[in-house]
Amino acid sequence: MYKEKWAYPDPRTTNLKEHRIQRFWEIVPGFLTWFTLIGMFVFSRFFPAYVAIFVIVFDSYWILRTVYISSYSVMAYRKMKRWAVIDWMHRLETIFRGDKLLGELDDEIKKIKKQLKNKDLDRKQRKLLKSKLLERQNFSKRAKKDLKHKNEFLDWRQVYHVMMLPNAIETADNIRPAIQSILDANYPKDKIIILLAMEERESKEKREQKEKILRKEFGDKFFAFVSTVHRVKDNEMKCKASNTTYAAKKMKEFLEEKNIPLENVILSNLDCETRVHPQYLAALTYTYVTDPKRLRRAYQPLPVYHNNIWDTIAPVRIIVTGSSFWQMVESMRPEHMVTFSSHSEPFKTIVDIGYWPVNVISEDSLVFWNAYNYFDGDYLSKPIYLPVSMDAVLGNTYWHTIKNQYKQNHRWAYGIENLPLLARAFRGNKKIPFLTKMKHMFTMIEGHYSWATTSFILAILGWLPLILGGEHFNESVLAHNLPFITRVLMTLAMVGLLVSMFLSLITLPPRPKHYKKRRYLGMIFQWILAPFIAPFLGAAPAVHAQTRLMFKKYMGEFWVTEKIVKSQKSKVKGL
Repeated sequence: MYKEKWAYPDPRTTNLKEHRIQRFWEIVPGFLTWFTLIGMFVFSRFFPAYVAIFVIVFDSYWILRTVYISSYSVMAYRKMKRWAVIDWMHRLETIFRGDKLLGELDDEIKKIKKQLKNKDLDRKQRKLLKSKLLERQNFSKRAKKDLKHKNEFLDWRQVYHVMMLPNAIETADNIRPAIQSILDANYPKDKIIILLAMEERESKEKREQKEKILRKEFGDKFFAFVSTVHRVKDNEMKCKASNTTYAAKKMKEFLEEKNIPLENVILSNLDCETRVHPQYLAALTYTYVTDPKRLRRAYQPLPVYHNNIWDTIAPVRIIVTGSSFWQMVESMRPEHMVTFSSHSEPFKTIVDIGYWPVNVISEDSLVFWNAYNYFDGDYLSKPIYLPVSMDAVLGNTYWHTIKNQYKQNHRWAYGIENLPLLARAFRGNKKIPFLTKMKHMFTMIEGHYSWATTSFILAILGWLPLILGGEHFNESVLAHNLPFITRVLMTLAMVGLLVSMFLSLITLPPRPKHYKKRRYLGMIFQWILAPFIAPFLGAAPAVHAQTRLMFKKYMGEFWVTEKIVKSQKSKVKGL
């Protein structure tokens, strides 16, 4: 254990000084956001020329940011495609051969290069050989790097995976595909433990029926199938974090009974409908066992929302696709990346940091910052460039779906509750460099501030000086040219929308047979709605979340996204 005594700051602290610090940082994000939103109108009325200049500068900045995001999205997509065709189980088994493996790879690379010189190859054969050559070269490069620490490798045959599926109101039909994807994974099943983490607040009849169905189908397919039932205590919130903490503590007891060392266990905390890629567990294990600092790492796959992407409505598809692309961008800059949604951590690290705080809503990123401070900044989220597929929001009707998407985005945006906790943790940690702490604080504030304000700035600020600036400003050259300049700049920024549209199409799962080919048209033309959807389903929930935190209107419990299976719902109109 790195630290004998450790506790992450409590959001409901009774210490007066700590409470004041907590409240200050709870107010900051909402204050900045509302200052900007109100200031857009006030400054457009009294200082229209300065606002007009700001609009031009901001739109220019947005073009650069769009190019940056689009470039990283494409890079992440290409990397994901390369990882998806790798036989990670083969790599895992062969990396322990050391120098012998490197020699075999060099020989194979030379052989492929020689084959490529054959002029009789057709285009398809040449493409396959080039793809194989690239894969072998990448493996050789990575193997050389990894083998520098060969004496610190962990025997992969001793590694167990705990696949934790927290659930509250979800049915066996919701959870079954997730467990099936784990069963279909290219990894030994006798090294996998299913942890079904249920809540007592679900009716006993439904809970027991769900557990019985899943245990009957999968109970004998893995090393173990463990189920837990969490009862909310007085000091806990009705939230995912309190459930996962209870389940993980029970799992610790189980592992100790089986004499399985905690450092040999990887815990994957998955949304209960998450379907893992067939190569995910092997790739995760390879990354874990070859890293000498494996206990100071979190592991983040690429979240996509493909389980029901063909079933849900256009506004939801735009929101979840944007979320996926942002996570892809983050994966290309691991120094900024924190855990999100479904992710994996060393089980021992989770135990050492004291599990998850039981009175917070946003547990996914908070567990990263908890570990980051526990290890005094020597902690990193490593990307696993493989997709894990989850459910997009889907309701019984069009407007039910819209309402639920707003609620989900509001819950995601409520992750700003991490800011005051991180500020207090940084304040008490003298080993993390000051500039590093400031960088992380700024990144979090800027991210949530941009989330809440950018869509509104782009949508309306360009018009406000013309509407509110008065006759004197409207007669100026700047006023006459402002619409033309902003139109040109926003047209240039459309390149990002085109990239998003292209990536969304080529990453789509196969079209279900009950949908006709014309549904592809909806997948293309849905992006016309993006400028209108972004303020209302993207920015507005963020403003809502920051405002709640600013005025102490805390979320009382974790809102569980309704998981409606297509066969269970009435037809959604207006898709």
